[in-house]
Amino acid sequence: MLSGLGFTFATLNLDHLVKRRAHRAFREAYARATLVSADGAPVVALGRRQAPALSRTTGADLLRPLCAMAEREGLPVAFFGSTEQVLGGATARLRKEFPELRIAFVESPAFGFDPYSDEAAEGGARIVASGAKLVFLCLGAPKQELFADRLAQIHAGVGFIGVGAAVDFIVGAQTRAPRALRRLGLEWLWRAASNPRRLAGRYAQCALLLARIVIEQRLFAATASRGVHRAGISPAE
Repeated sequence: MLSGLGFTFATLNLDHLVKRRAHRAFREAYARATLVSADGAPVVALGRRQAPALSRTTGADLLRPLCAMAEREGLPVAFFGSTEQVLGGATARLRKEFPELRIAFVESPAFGFDPYSDEAAEGGARIVASGAKLVFLCLGAPKQELFADRLAQIHAGVGFIGVGAAVDFIVGAQTRAPRALRRLGLEWLWRAASNPRRLAGRYAQCALLLARIVIEQRLFAATASRGVHRAGISPAE
């Protein structure tokens, strides 16, 4: 971003994996993403099979450190998504925490926002015209990732980051799980208990996908191990 190339940053969780399997454009947006972090204990656990040092980073974890970096580097930032009330409260709080932070643009789109609409293109043009170099998208998946992908292909030199409910946590519109539960990888349980009607079905789909992935990984490992033994090679070699 500092070199003028821009980027997109997505935070991958199980819900995103479910959506990626059903949504081609979402898969393609992820394939083009510059940076992807593991958001969620199951994704971290699965990823550590290939990358032992993998750790969890959510959109909520990114927001304040990136605001601190933007303040230090003199980079204007923008916020797009959520509601006017939430964005107003969150940006007011962030201005107090980071007095030198330049918030160049704040906008909450109309309900039913479509990242491929003309209105979205016009919103993207307003964001870029504001001079913002770091854009926090608070639209939820898959809208924020699709919108970031679309804008990044049109506007160079700007970083687009999907932070979901991070601004809601700042103002208390939603309550994040206690740190102890997050460390245990149980934030999903806290969220499900907080909003069972909205999240029960989503987490059921996530649980089914997780079980499928684990089974596929074990079958692959068993098949690979049998192939090695048939070739007369010790797995340790």
